[in-house]
Amino acid sequence: MPRKRFDLAFPPNQATKPITYHLVKDFDLTPNILRAQIQPGQEGRMLLEITGPKESFDAGIAFLEAEGITVSPAATDIRLDEDVCVLCGLCTAVCRPGALVMDAAGDLIFDKDKCVYCEACVIACPRRAVTLSF
Repeated sequence: MPRKRFDLAFPPNQATKPITYHLVKDFDLTPNILRAQIQPGQEGRMLLEITGPKESFDAGIAFLEAEGITVSPAATDIRLDEDVCVLCGLCTAVCRPGALVMDAAGDLIFDKDKCVYCEACVIACPRRAVTLSF
């Protein structure tokens, strides 16, 4: 089954609606909330990984958009500035999902698909080469 990550932006009036419930019940999709900042009466953000039948993705995304939620691919929120990075490896030591690793040649490899936006790498990087705009 395909798996995709989305960045959802909620308008203030949608913060209390059971959006993920409907993805499961109505569209046979399995949502995994990787990160969320949602407060009643305020704009919210959620990093959501969705797994399910390919034909259900379009219907599920259309449902979210019909509810006034802005849906965009999650990968655009992660930035690694290779010009600033000095390959110290501190970010790899704190990256529990293994999204940041050093290869045998000493190069930093970043796998966006493994990143869960925990921001541990941002805090660990002394050069601030890793940024998240979530």
